Amino acid sequence: MKRWLKNRKILAVAAVILGLVVMAAWPRRIPVDVAPVERGALRVTLEEEGETRVRERFVISAPVAGNVLRIELAPGDRVVRGKTVLATFQPAAPALLDQRSFAEASAALSAAEADFGRVRSEQARARATAELADSELTRYRNLLAAGAVARQTLDGREASAREAEEALRAAKFAAAAAEHQREMARVRLETVSAGSAAGSQVITIRSPIDGVVLKRLRESAAVVPAGEPLVELGDPARLEIVADFLSTDAVRISAGNAALIERWGGESALSGRVRRVEPAGFTKVSALGVEEQRVNVIVDFDDASIARPLGHGYRVEVGVIVWQAADVVKVPTSALFRRGERWAAFVVERGRARLRPIEIGHRNGVAAEVLSGLSVGQQVVVHPGDALTDGSRVTARAELAAP
Repeated sequence: MKRWLKNRKILAVAAVILGLVVMAAWPRRIPVDVAPVERGALRVTLEEEGETRVRERFVISAPVAGNVLRIELAPGDRVVRGKTVLATFQPAAPALLDQRSFAEASAALSAAEADFGRVRSEQARARATAELADSELTRYRNLLAAGAVARQTLDGREASAREAEEALRAAKFAAAAAEHQREMARVRLETVSAGSAAGSQVITIRSPIDGVVLKRLRESAAVVPAGEPLVELGDPARLEIVADFLSTDAVRISAGNAALIERWGGESALSGRVRRVEPAGFTKVSALGVEEQRVNVIVDFDDASIARPLGHGYRVEVGVIVWQAADVVKVPTSALFRRGERWAAFVVERGRARLRPIEIGHRNGVAAEVLSGLSVGQQVVVHPGDALTDGSRVTARAELAAP
């Protein structure tokens, strides 16, 4: 009996030791973070910093050498075309003039008048193009209502109509600038004709556009040479955004792409659309000292009224939408990793991590489109560690935290 009891105690101690060894050798569950494979909208954007600028800016210069009086206009003051006096100055008395100087001034006036006529012709052509584009837009809207054309075709016509309207506005500004240049040439000719009597003549320069003073380049009275910049004018209601993208990203952007303007100072993002991708790039040195090839992308606001809080030279962030879809299978990009030449992810099945090779399509910094390999509802491991292998026992961190 004593021997049996002794053997029983030995067996019990051995069973406990064996159990402890088995527990120590038993593979532990690896805590992991998981996320579901979902179906929803996905958007791919290219983001860069940009800067607002007035679309058409006019630098008013002194038409002849002389003594300019103090300019009282300050940045932000409104100006009216043909009424607001921008600067007043007295031309310097010229030296004895010969016939050649008079001929040069006459030729300059003729050239300015010819340029004014050319710009007026371009304005008439732009007006005809805008009227035609507006007529085509109305016709395509009727066709869309009848189901005869696709929505994409109408979007293209709307973009063409906007471009034609902007071209007409630019032509009007160009005509105003050409008219101003013609007046400047006429003033030069009158000054040359007046000879020495010009020293007592007073010349006033009036605004060629309706807008505001952007910069006052010369404030105090001074003697200035011909062509000295005095003030810069523009219309702040006509803003655009210029953002320089890497050339490798710019090739993915096309005119008409939607854009989001963020971090401009307001709470919500503003909407815009790419008007132009400039055909020439330039070299820019990054903050890390690396030379990069950059391309300017011009973005217009969808509604000019939403940009009223902004002004010329304001900093914004532009995100150009290069692809989007409303219903795709997507997975967090943090769950993806490369396995050879393919993408892969770990799927949690019955408490174990299973390696799944997958095929992805478009992706952004948050999610990626799943073409094959995963289905909606599956749980994938995000930020998988090096210790995780195919078949590893895992448990979600949320499950560890549960009582």
